[in-house]
Amino acid sequence: MAGTQEIRAGLSISLTGRFVGQGQQALDGLRLWESYINDRGGIAVGSKSNRVRLLAYDDGSSVARARENATRLLRTDAVHVLLGPYSSALTRAVAQVARDHNRVLWNHGGAADDVANGARLVSTLSPASDYLRGLPQWLVREKPELRSIAVAYNVRGSFASQIVRGLSDAASDLGHHSVQRVAFRSPLQGERPVLEELSRLQPEIVVLAGSFDDEIRLLRARSWPASVSQVVAVAAGVSAFHTELGDAAEGVVGPSQWEPGLDFANMVGPDWAWFVASFRSRFGYAPDYIGAGSFAIGMVLAECIQHAGSLDDAPLSGAAGQLDCATLYGRFHIDPASGRQVGHRVLLVQWRDGRTMLLA
Repeated sequence: MAGTQEIRAGLSISLTGRFVGQGQQALDGLRLWESYINDRGGIAVGSKSNRVRLLAYDDGSSVARARENATRLLRTDAVHVLLGPYSSALTRAVAQVARDHNRVLWNHGGAADDVANGARLVSTLSPASDYLRGLPQWLVREKPELRSIAVAYNVRGSFASQIVRGLSDAASDLGHHSVQRVAFRSPLQGERPVLEELSRLQPEIVVLAGSFDDEIRLLRARSWPASVSQVVAVAAGVSAFHTELGDAAEGVVGPSQWEPGLDFANMVGPDWAWFVASFRSRFGYAPDYIGAGSFAIGMVLAECIQHAGSLDDAPLSGAAGQLDCATLYGRFHIDPASGRQVGHRVLLVQWRDGRTMLLA
């Protein structure tokens, strides 16, 4: 190739604060992507080979700092690509900055349906309303005797409410389950009011949709009514769930954006086995869907750059809207108008004998 240039990709990410665990894993996934691309000569744009340089600033899990970091990346660092943070609230804040600068946000960590905030997004992950949309169908197939669902959910922000909406819509379509709601505000100040309301409702299935810490706190209490036969938790899709709860995690069902062991047709980039082995070797722990999703947004970005032959946002956004392929994370295909991910599928998993088992 005629020459070498540099692609600057920047992100605000939580390396301290409440999202530190998820933020660090997301950054590790992107660092692995950076080295994967550069070890293979970079990304071709026309006749030039372009190495990737990742710039990351800690936002301390703060919306205000995430905005400041994104502004710095666009104005001072003049990054070619703006990558999103972890969490819907922080992604929504960075999306506003992207919108104000007429830039595309490459989203791997904000699943709320309304996270775009008027910006142009390219997202790898499925939206929040899809997280538990498959749960009623699985329950009908595997546990048809269970009919009453109570959802304890966080009303702060929109993420949990959108999960509940998707679950409720799916249950209504099937006509098999009743869905009752128990609202609380995160961070949970005390589990007793939630547990007392569940005791009053006497559900057969309890679904938890709060922050990771909220759900862990409620599960540690384990004071479910005797009527409860199945517990579902949004947080159950990550390994930290079992690390925190131990045996109390056994049997809990949850959604996962990605599980190792799955292969997909029409793949770009490495498979899951390479990713898991390389991630563990470099960082000393096994990745969850968070690291897989951030690595995948990098692979999608590289594919779009090569298809567009440009680093400008307009042709990159156009290329993303036309792309239909798979990475180790699953299928990638977006609605070009909204940026909503329509190709990827959320999985259901259950903790058994200290590991997640794929259900659907």
